[in-house]
Amino acid sequence: MSSEIVIEVENVGKCYPMYSHPRDRLKQFIAPRIQRVLGQQARQYYREFWALKGISFDVRRGETLGIVGRNGSGKSTLLQIICGTLNPTFGNVRTAGRIAALLELGSGFNPEFTGRENVYMNAAILGLTKAEIDERFDDIVAFADIGEFIEHPVKTYSSGMMVRLAFAVQAQTSPDILIVDEALAVGDAKFQAKCFERLKELKNNGTSILLVTHSTEQVVTHCSRAILLENGQVLKHGEPRDVVNVYLDLLFGKRQIAQPKSPQQGASISADGVQIEKPPASLSHREDIFATRLGYNPYEYRWGDGTAKILDYYLEADGHEHPTSIEVGQRIELRFSVLFMETVVRPIFGFTVKTKEGVTVYGANSNTLGLNGLDDHSTKGSSVEIRATLVCRLAPGDYFISVGIASQQAEGVVPHDRRYDAIHLQVCPDSKFFGLTDLELGLQIEEH
Repeated sequence: MSSEIVIEVENVGKCYPMYSHPRDRLKQFIAPRIQRVLGQQARQYYREFWALKGISFDVRRGETLGIVGRNGSGKSTLLQIICGTLNPTFGNVRTAGRIAALLELGSGFNPEFTGRENVYMNAAILGLTKAEIDERFDDIVAFADIGEFIEHPVKTYSSGMMVRLAFAVQAQTSPDILIVDEALAVGDAKFQAKCFERLKELKNNGTSILLVTHSTEQVVTHCSRAILLENGQVLKHGEPRDVVNVYLDLLFGKRQIAQPKSPQQGASISADGVQIEKPPASLSHREDIFATRLGYNPYEYRWGDGTAKILDYYLEADGHEHPTSIEVGQRIELRFSVLFMETVVRPIFGFTVKTKEGVTVYGANSNTLGLNGLDDHSTKGSSVEIRATLVCRLAPGDYFISVGIASQQAEGVVPHDRRYDAIHLQVCPDSKFFGLTDLELGLQIEEH
């Protein structure tokens, strides 16, 4: 194993025996031995459940790897094997350095001990001497911020207090490898922000981090790479945004629509041979010319069941058609056309704005806005045009607009056509504020 690689997972598999009846467990313990002694073929009184099947990857020093997947995909099993609390059925795991892990809420805590006693016990398990724990104790207590409860038994703690203390112990010991399994979801927003700031410090100091979470924005924002697990196997491994898109597809369980070829309608050729978009006065309601528009992102992620299709869009900022950039304060109008391939009852039209890192800045749809009366336009072969208007209050930078159509059915919301990150939006620099959005702060200065 290279000195830069701190975790190496090689072809790891984990199988659990599943017994239909309690007596089958006893049969499996006794009967096969007798059968082999008698020269008979040994029977199996259980069925195999493979939680992991041939998992392989590595993590380098100072890298943050996100692991996502639906419930039951094998994430927690994989982490337990990496931590050494569970043995694989086959394969090898090699790690280098001290491992700190938050696998389950309150794991490793004795509920009868006080917070102080659990701090010393957990830190000792992680390999710290008493002198080292004494030196870091005040920092641990300050980070946990649970006040006088540090002297109370852990069984009196709330779930939030439990995870505060557990994370404080693990993070303040400066491990070589830190594993976090959904534990931060329990904490409040302020504590989560403090945790991620600490994770950034650890990463900069060379700590490798495995982050398991259902929050796709956390994966895109904080991880260098990501892995998607499905049915115990690696379904996708690579850039966080690509992995998250496939994960979102899995959550809805719909097949991906094939990307259309870009037709040439609505385009003209300049004297130097460069294709220039000349948008028509109206949107296309029969042909998919979405990809010919200025501002279209060819790396969009499109998926849905194809019952309806988004064919075209038009973007305007203060009367300027398909602007290459937008200024803070300008009024934006976005229109897109939808063709119904089948009858859709009560369609839902959605709109989302994300940063280039994948963080959602704003999202809404016709359902959340309480818009009704769209049933008349949902018959097969009909089309509708959606018009969205808003004022740009975004900070300078690059953004991507996603649009979609879905419907509410008995099994839940069913996506018909979703075009993620389909439209690129660039906001010009503005010196009046900094951050993600302009909240139109008003300041009054009074001299006394």
